[in-house]
Amino acid sequence: MPVKPSSEARGRNVLISGASIAGPATAYWLNRYGFAVTVVERAATIRSGGYPIDVRGTAIDVAERMGVLPQLRTVHIDTRKLTFVDAGGHPIAAISPEDLAGGMASRHVELPRGVLASILYDLTRHMQVRYRFNDSIEAIDDDGAGVDVRFSSGAKQRFDIVIGADGMHSNTRALAFGPEAPFHRYLGSCFNLFSLPNELGLSREAVIYSEPGRLAGVYAVGESHLLQAFLNFAADEPPFRSNADVDQQRRRTEELFRDGGWEVPRLVAAMRRADDLFFDTVGQIHLPRWSSGRVALVGDAAHAPSFLSGQGTSLALVGAYVLAGELAAHGDPADGFASYERLARPFMEANQALALNNGGTLLMPRTQEELDARNEILATMRTSGPAPSYGERTSQVHNSLKLPDYTHLIVG
Repeated sequence: MPVKPSSEARGRNVLISGASIAGPATAYWLNRYGFAVTVVERAATIRSGGYPIDVRGTAIDVAERMGVLPQLRTVHIDTRKLTFVDAGGHPIAAISPEDLAGGMASRHVELPRGVLASILYDLTRHMQVRYRFNDSIEAIDDDGAGVDVRFSSGAKQRFDIVIGADGMHSNTRALAFGPEAPFHRYLGSCFNLFSLPNELGLSREAVIYSEPGRLAGVYAVGESHLLQAFLNFAADEPPFRSNADVDQQRRRTEELFRDGGWEVPRLVAAMRRADDLFFDTVGQIHLPRWSSGRVALVGDAAHAPSFLSGQGTSLALVGAYVLAGELAAHGDPADGFASYERLARPFMEANQALALNNGGTLLMPRTQEELDARNEILATMRTSGPAPSYGERTSQVHNSLKLPDYTHLIVG
């Protein structure tokens, strides 16, 4: 139900940068608590994208409190198996996603990223959340009593609080905290994501092929006529930044995957033609603090865990819930930010560690020895299931934060 900001809350005017997952989720909760919220997004509209994301563990509780969990379950992709193959396309092992990622089916929903973004946008645009598309923050001036913002459109406006929910390469973070380099922890590989026709006849499954330092695969999202493909490679030093030249990236990837086995030639050819190629380094964000004055960060801008953890979306939803609740519970934004970080940081760091401890070896073996060891693990999982210690550990981490109850702070 739409909530009108109270007269007191009109003095708590918040700007959120980023309209993907963390931004609209934070906007939803702040609106419920009576804040006046504006979301600015540099794109022309909500960004679509078919690649799958996961909502797990504590984030399921957030979705339930938002009232969207039934809707998420109706669009659950229900991926049924992950098949690892050799150079000839012969299966090494076929396992369930839960075997690899851990967790319980009842505490997990998988859906296309663009679908979740649209659900959150539709939820908030029917509230008193204002969206500014085709615009971005160009400069901020925090004088302690408020934040003066100049937008790329030339408009200027003053806000009580600014929140950066604009991703791993956050512009808001750069303006308030400085360049990304000191906070970026490179994890030793790069990825390419793109789509191609589903000529392999796959359904609700992924097929993965590995060579030392190289990973190729396709993901069939439900019964889609398109496959989501990836070509990932190891590199000791990051070969580019987020604004690298796309043609250079195509050439680099083609060279690295030359003479690859399985369906790699088909994937390389599709990558050359793809108009939706997205590429970046695999990395995390580690900050000594998530706020500076009246500016705070949430989601990947604050604590990107990398896709190796499988927890980026879940952390965004949980962080949005806690940040908004703690701001509502404290009159001084600095106190709210401090409490948000005290409550959420242990959970975020534990989930980041999942990528460091498990994801790299399983998904990106860099040597033949690591690849052989990975295949032995997969063969064991095929016959005996995942090692209990692994599944239990990941599930515990996914569910390790007990959400505070902010119900008494809801306005209207």
